[in-house]
Amino acid sequence: MLLSKKQPSAAAATKWIEKAKYQKHKESYFTFFLSNPQFRYAAFLFLFLSLWFLLQVCWFTPTRTAHLVTQTTSKSSPGKCNGDVSVYVYDLPAEFNLGLLHDCSHLNVYTNMCPHVANNGLGQPLDNMDHGSGESNPWFATHQFIAEMIFHARVENHPCRTWDPARANLFYVPFYGGLHVSSKFREQNHTIRDALAVRLVDFLQEQPTWHKNNGKDHFIALGRTSWDFMRTDSGPDFGANSLLNLPSVKNMSVLTVERNPWKGSNQHGIPYPSYFHPSTKEQMMTWQRMVRRSNRPYLFSFIGAPRKGVGKAAIRDEMIKQCMESTQCKLLKCDNGNPKCYNPREILKVMRESQFCLQAPGDSFTRRSTFDAILSGCIPVLFSRHTAYTQYAWFLPEEASEYSVYMDEQGDESKRIEEVLMKIPKENVERMRATVIDMIPRLTYAHPNASNSDLGFEDAVDVALEALARDARNIIQ
Repeated sequence: MLLSKKQPSAAAATKWIEKAKYQKHKESYFTFFLSNPQFRYAAFLFLFLSLWFLLQVCWFTPTRTAHLVTQTTSKSSPGKCNGDVSVYVYDLPAEFNLGLLHDCSHLNVYTNMCPHVANNGLGQPLDNMDHGSGESNPWFATHQFIAEMIFHARVENHPCRTWDPARANLFYVPFYGGLHVSSKFREQNHTIRDALAVRLVDFLQEQPTWHKNNGKDHFIALGRTSWDFMRTDSGPDFGANSLLNLPSVKNMSVLTVERNPWKGSNQHGIPYPSYFHPSTKEQMMTWQRMVRRSNRPYLFSFIGAPRKGVGKAAIRDEMIKQCMESTQCKLLKCDNGNPKCYNPREILKVMRESQFCLQAPGDSFTRRSTFDAILSGCIPVLFSRHTAYTQYAWFLPEEASEYSVYMDEQGDESKRIEEVLMKIPKENVERMRATVIDMIPRLTYAHPNASNSDLGFEDAVDVALEALARDARNIIQ
């Protein structure tokens, strides 16, 4: 016999028979379950309920957390990109941005900007401010005309940034135009004053990405008002250059803290930076809770100095006069170098103690104080439509009466401010204040280092990028 099988022993045979019996019974039980509709229904119900329970635990957040987040969240956040924005950042020659900082002491003819350009434009940390937690300090002595630096730092670290220009729908030109123009205010030679702006345009026109849509998907952000970049041969010369009058720049979108309401069709207002730059949603919500709980013993307040000139002087003098005559008004008069007017803690303290904050036009229509007021939960009282309504459409509610009070500076109401404010029903005041506090995230520049984390709210840069992408799609299509 070439091949043979070894016969199993009796014990092994018995074990095999028992195993076969078990397998037979097991198969019959399994067949029974499958053929019995009641058992099938019970098994299906158990499986469904188990999966539903796991979904509730692992996917959805508790009700209390969801309520808090809805106070500050929108459809996207700085830690995520919703796909509508893909922004390419030009790597400009240093003379257009970071190279300017090497001579920071001469960037402004009125003040030394070196302390203000520190920390990516946030300025020096403020150690005497309330931030309600042990987290990193979100408060900085931020200069009012430094938004271009903060914007640059935020976009460079933004989740919607792309390094591939072929994938971009926005092209950001990080030109520190505001810092440059303020260094040339006293330059008498217009050619020298305009030289850097002209070189910027020459650089852009050499880029293939520019020619794809002739610059219509490009944008710049400027930290000063549009008037500083719109000098004309026929108009007054107060030190401005002609950047925004250059034909190529007119093709771009221009972000500026104050747009020209009449000749700024490609200009979009962005908030003045205030002092608060949170890194987390907890810091934002903590501040909002503190502002909601603020005791406000004063009906209204005014922070500012008298102005020279017929128009500017008239409304400011009237505000100061009415405030001094009222027991319900808190006045912080900023003449003779009053140090409290340069102390963010003192400024926000006055506003947090007030229900309404008077916002007279300053050297131009807009002022940083309007955004300080909103940060403090104080309802702004405006005397020119160009202080906010025609400026910041991307950031403010459509209905102005939801968050502000308007009194025409030439009208009768501006002569009796206390009387007009007293007539506003208490429930309306509370509703307006709630709206103002809910607006804080969209008007705030988050800390640039926060871009890689999920803030849980859209800041001013997020809002601007989404609006720019939407506009670019409409223009190009």
